[in-house]
Amino acid sequence: MGRATQPFGPQWLTSRLADLLPGFPDVRLVVAFSGGVDSTALLAALAASGQKGLRVRAVHVNHGLHPNAVKWSEHCRALARERGVRLEVLAAKVARSAGVSLEAAARDARYGLLARSLEAGEFLLTAHHEDDQLETVLLQLFRGAGIAGLAAMPDIAPFAGGWLARPLLSRSRAELEEWVRAAGLRWVDDDSNTDETLDRNYLRRQVVPLVRQRWQGVGSAVSRSARHAAEGQRLLDMIARSDVERASSGAGLFVPALRALQPDRRRNALRFWIARSGARAPDTSRLEELAGPVIDARPDASPRVVWGDVEVRRHADVLSINSTADRDARRGGDVRQGGAARRATDAPAIDWPWRSAPLLELPDAGGALELKPDAHGPIDLDTLPAAVTVRYRQGGERLRPRRGGPRRTLKSLLQESQLPIGERARLPLVFSGATLLTAGSLWVDESIQVTPGTLHRGRLVHRPHAPGR
Repeated sequence: MGRATQPFGPQWLTSRLADLLPGFPDVRLVVAFSGGVDSTALLAALAASGQKGLRVRAVHVNHGLHPNAVKWSEHCRALARERGVRLEVLAAKVARSAGVSLEAAARDARYGLLARSLEAGEFLLTAHHEDDQLETVLLQLFRGAGIAGLAAMPDIAPFAGGWLARPLLSRSRAELEEWVRAAGLRWVDDDSNTDETLDRNYLRRQVVPLVRQRWQGVGSAVSRSARHAAEGQRLLDMIARSDVERASSGAGLFVPALRALQPDRRRNALRFWIARSGARAPDTSRLEELAGPVIDARPDASPRVVWGDVEVRRHADVLSINSTADRDARRGGDVRQGGAARRATDAPAIDWPWRSAPLLELPDAGGALELKPDAHGPIDLDTLPAAVTVRYRQGGERLRPRRGGPRRTLKSLLQESQLPIGERARLPLVFSGATLLTAGSLWVDESIQVTPGTLHRGRLVHRPHAPGR
């Protein structure tokens, strides 16, 4: 994607989308609309394109963090109404955890809402532009990021049940503002963008203008470097995917298979596995601990590494990744449920039409199962039968958790995992006829595991009820 020579406007935007989106213009688009100048340019140019076949809607997230947040939402409603675009306003609950900035927490909340609002096959469009890309690469460089960080923001990537596309990455902020002004449009000015205690704002207001004075083409040059880094990262991901698939033990990793890898390749595989789980990436020291002492520890040592709300633990020869919040909820549930857990084998099988009802509430305080579209999920949704049943352990269950590996008894897998006895009894099992497909979210049978040609991936999430529920 070289520097655009055609002026920004509806014609350029539709041409760019045609290059970027498969099936354009017969696509469904969702614009992430903040009301700022960048997303205003994107939404207004799209609405003015007159492109036949386009189906466009917009989503605005109200974070509730600014006194003018409600006014901004009303501004977005009015502008979308004027342009004939349906707008949905979503209210975010921004919860900060230890070590996470307010900006990062707001971003996580925003993208969580956008992901839940996106329907299968839709393209989410964001208004990130060339200046954003330059700032992102510099921030990642200053933070000591690896190739994945320096690749910054891709033009298009899988997101939730659809795709996330950034069609404006070759356009500068100045170009977009010039077009919006010429169109006589108003936009929201967030005064927090002037707060230079925030790293990105300091870069934007103090550093980047000086850099541009010296190197006028720096925006497109850095974007080109980011694309080179992205290409390198794709190659690393191909290697990591192969290594992780060979080491897979259900949702976990078989430690001897990791130990057989060279240290740099082992770290690459662990990074990929953690990212695929949806967890936040660890810092360098924790990744080194995982790739070294945890892998080299005795099988009975049960070492673990924790960062934020993520925990990677080794049980015997299997690494597993969990949320510490989910772990604490499960422990509370064991104590509270007591005899109910021991009676789980008496529960009848439950028919689950997961395509029409992806969330299944389990009886007897068993929590819930949810099958979620996930671009990094281990389940091939196209091979998962539409008619499945859910029940608890009866004994004798087997599945093949590693592609090309042996069939394993569920009993032996559970013993190796050192899962508490109470949790074993409450582990929901998904069957197709007599074939065991998944054991909770821990192990997935080879028959429904993803392959390089998988188009629709998903993840099974088991949510035990929290104490007191």
